Amino acid sequence: MTVPVIAFYAFAISCIAGGLFTVLARNPVHSVLWLILAFLSAAGLFVTLGAEFVAMLLVIVYVGAVAVLFLFVVMMLDVDFAALKAEMTRYLPIGLFIGVVILMQLAIAFGAWEFSDGALERVSAPAVADTENVAALGLILYDRYILIFQLAGLILLVAMVGAIVLTLRHREDIKRQDVLAQMYRDPKKAMELKDVKPGQGL
Repeated sequence: MTVPVIAFYAFAISCIAGGLFTVLARNPVHSVLWLILAFLSAAGLFVTLGAEFVAMLLVIVYVGAVAVLFLFVVMMLDVDFAALKAEMTRYLPIGLFIGVVILMQLAIAFGAWEFSDGALERVSAPAVADTENVAALGLILYDRYILIFQLAGLILLVAMVGAIVLTLRHREDIKRQDVLAQMYRDPKKAMELKDVKPGQGL
């Protein structure tokens, strides 16, 4: 076995183990750490495939931002793990039933899966001679699949705005910033001069 093959199997095994322990870990902090391991292993797989830019993007965006954000949120939240486990055991039979149904559907779908003629050529990236990895990726995203790429971004934008609207709660006991009131305030009323004598405090 060559070194790239050994590296592929090592990254693949660690990626599968990280994903598995992300789901099975009882402590949410440990789950996020296993998730970081899965992201790093996936980045290693991208390196073995020759996609260094995608690998670094995965490390910077997912490990450096998303996973660390998950870790801080989980560590700062005061979660009652006893009540959470009680709720999980309450809905465990329904969850197992749904999981079995989904696995059966996937088995049926993959059992009847057949590639059409020329399918691999249609979905594969165009081979451009003397082109770097980043340039080839840019050609694919912004030339061949520009419409799909922009539609995906639009869907993510709508989902983000919808999540903000659904979770926004207007509370009257919280002071909010009023930009217009700040802009149109009278400086004579906003500031008051005090004549402080020597040796005296305010």
